[in-house]
Amino acid sequence: MKIYDFDTPINRKNTQCIKWDQSFESTADTQYPLWVADMDFACCDAIVEALKKRVEQQIYGYNTGFDAQYRQVVCDWFARRFDWKINPSDIFYAGGVVPAIAYLIEILSVEGDGIVIQTPVYYPFRKKIEATKRKVVENPLQNENGYYTMNFEELDHLLGRDDVKGMILCSPHNPIGRVWKQEELSMVLKLIKKHRKWIISDEIHGDLIRHHHRQLPLAKLGADMCDQIITCTAPSKSFNLAGLQNSNIIISNKEYQQRWKKYVLQRLSLSGPNSFALSATMAAYTQGEEWLNQLNAYLDTTIVEVTSYLKKQLPKAIVSPCEGTYLLWVDVRGYCKDQERLEKAMLQAGLILDEGYLFGIAGSGFERINVACPRAFLMEAMERFVAVVKSLDIDSNKRNRYDYGVC
Repeated sequence: MKIYDFDTPINRKNTQCIKWDQSFESTADTQYPLWVADMDFACCDAIVEALKKRVEQQIYGYNTGFDAQYRQVVCDWFARRFDWKINPSDIFYAGGVVPAIAYLIEILSVEGDGIVIQTPVYYPFRKKIEATKRKVVENPLQNENGYYTMNFEELDHLLGRDDVKGMILCSPHNPIGRVWKQEELSMVLKLIKKHRKWIISDEIHGDLIRHHHRQLPLAKLGADMCDQIITCTAPSKSFNLAGLQNSNIIISNKEYQQRWKKYVLQRLSLSGPNSFALSATMAAYTQGEEWLNQLNAYLDTTIVEVTSYLKKQLPKAIVSPCEGTYLLWVDVRGYCKDQERLEKAMLQAGLILDEGYLFGIAGSGFERINVACPRAFLMEAMERFVAVVKSLDIDSNKRNRYDYGVC
């Protein structure tokens, strides 16, 4: 068995890489881009070889898209990893989960309709709802010392509203890192069924689960009501293929399938992935499992080390338990409650993070940290992170003394 290397740095600068090449207002000598959710690890060998083979064919004409072979590969992956049996004809193409959510909002609702999201949550959810002139209906998660749970009583009320047509579930949840338990998902399904609403389940991080936790596909758990569930999946987070723009959207409802075909295939003319995305996805799902298993083990160790370090160095900070994804959600309000000062200080220090307020008001004073990079580089960044947070705490104390006339 090959042992994969996740420690060797790879230079991504000047490769048209948004994570490293996007310009930020920072003059720091070294920059640590730990924001957008992609990984700084070499791709799985099997994927690289499949792409090389595709290049060597020398002709890049029209492809067969989601043909029977491709669909079976996708079905086999989810059957093997999650014991979830998918009907091959229920798989539809989108260039990404975010575009898919935008299409689904258009397909499943009209302007003015309300759609529930559970904040703090992945910010494109809100953006796509608002961009399509629908209403964001918030069902804020309950934060108990960094551990988040759903407010089912409120969710029941919101889904019961006539203007609310459905909800978007983030599973695993980005940014808080929860992997929802069976009883939690069962309650969501119970309320969806009770109020006869649809639910879009974003499961793009579903392969990136921490040790001792288990991802449950919502459509598998709710097999008896699959007509109300649309699942968004992709190899992009699992195998770092976001640049190839390929997602697999699972739609069982025949009416919704027809609406998708009319809007996405006929109106937008989006029929299938490019040839490189096909090759990469099939290689990932047929030959990439061991690489993914080793990646998850590496991330398990990284998250334990980083969490332990931050808790020791910043005892007033709260690091939410990371059950899934490779994103840490850190509450630093115990050191600084001024979001503007916090963001500015991070940028000045070269720390490019996703600021918590992006995920909703409840995220102000938090930082989302992408830990999917070589561990030595990450720990350098965390040393700088700790120094910045401590300096803000000292500065805040000084300000408070001056405010009260104490010198």
